[in-house]
Amino acid sequence: MVSAKPLLADAPWLTAGGTARVLELLNANGEEGRVVGGAVRNALLGLTPGDIDIATTALPDEVVRRAKAAGIKSVPTGIDHGTITLVIDGQPYEVTTLREDTETFGRKAKVAFGRDWVRDAERRDFTMNGLSVDASGVVYDYVGGIADAAARRVRFIGDPDKRIAEDFLRILRFFRIHAAFGAGEPDRDGYLACIRGRAGLASLSAERVRMEMLKLLVAGGASDAARAMAEGGLLQALIGGVAYTGPLATMIAIERELGLPPSPTRRLAALTVAVTEDAKRVATRLRLSNVEAKALDSMGHRWWRFVTKDEAGARRLLYRLGAERYHDRVLLAWARAGGDVDSSYWRALAELPQRWTAPKFPLRAADFIARGMAEGPALGHVLTLAEDAWLAADFPLEEAALASIADQAAARISRDQKH
Repeated sequence: MVSAKPLLADAPWLTAGGTARVLELLNANGEEGRVVGGAVRNALLGLTPGDIDIATTALPDEVVRRAKAAGIKSVPTGIDHGTITLVIDGQPYEVTTLREDTETFGRKAKVAFGRDWVRDAERRDFTMNGLSVDASGVVYDYVGGIADAAARRVRFIGDPDKRIAEDFLRILRFFRIHAAFGAGEPDRDGYLACIRGRAGLASLSAERVRMEMLKLLVAGGASDAARAMAEGGLLQALIGGVAYTGPLATMIAIERELGLPPSPTRRLAALTVAVTEDAKRVATRLRLSNVEAKALDSMGHRWWRFVTKDEAGARRLLYRLGAERYHDRVLLAWARAGGDVDSSYWRALAELPQRWTAPKFPLRAADFIARGMAEGPALGHVLTLAEDAWLAADFPLEEAALASIADQAAARISRDQKH
């Protein structure tokens, strides 16, 4: 199907700037270029196009030749699969020669270059991703993508079981795309095919699973998608443990209540972490970055202490953890507590860093040397004792209170040394 009128004729991202330059470059001497995939889908849905991917009948060497003649930088980012990245004003545009699969086995599919736009569309994953648009704004739909996009229906192109067997990551992409662009329940045929193919998830690299999971968790429909995955036995296969879909839904509601941007790590913790052992397992299975792994571990560490924490105790934790770690752990505790999202108690704890800044511990080694202590391990020990006492006393800064804390800590160390 070709749109009866140029559906995207007025799209500024298509008719001007770098995209227009690339298409003009490709649409000459019997060759053709079109924008394909997600940018077309997003534009039809009234969303920001995002990354601009372009397909062409021109072979990669011809794309490079034309770019060089036009003074445009080209980078062979995926030359084996026919992809050349053109860089215009610092913006990358991936240009890929039309392809058709000759053999499929995951990411190592053998492809042949072609000139058939229909065959190229049919090798893509979902109907709403199989659309293309030419320089004049005419949308080409060979797989029913326009109707599915309008209905917010994420549907596999062709036989769902076959498409999944080609690359089992499409199971995760099915739920991620549905969470981002779908409405209502997932397409039943696609959903059942994902369940039938779930054993194939074990063949995926941790890096690919991590990337899709983190994208899924920040999508608008993340909660419903995660629930559907858990009900189909898919999440357990990925994380190797219990999937806590209730706390995930609460975490999403909390973020919205507080006006916070979606956090993939925080949402992953709500979905997967009850104790620090969970955090370590998930970090390993998904090959999380060091920053992500440490954040997950910190959130899972005795989060339940916040359930009965008064503000004085919360201030001590904020001092120990720092604002970011404190905030994330409070939100995980709030999500797992299962109470009212509009809770004044939890909101007060979550907003503590906004109204109170922890002072620096005012005592120093010199304060104890002046009290007759020699430098060495005992000096470090007495500083720790004094800091604990200072926290228990609620951060006093008056000289008399600090002198009393220092005297008591020094006297205790002295007694311990004598015994």
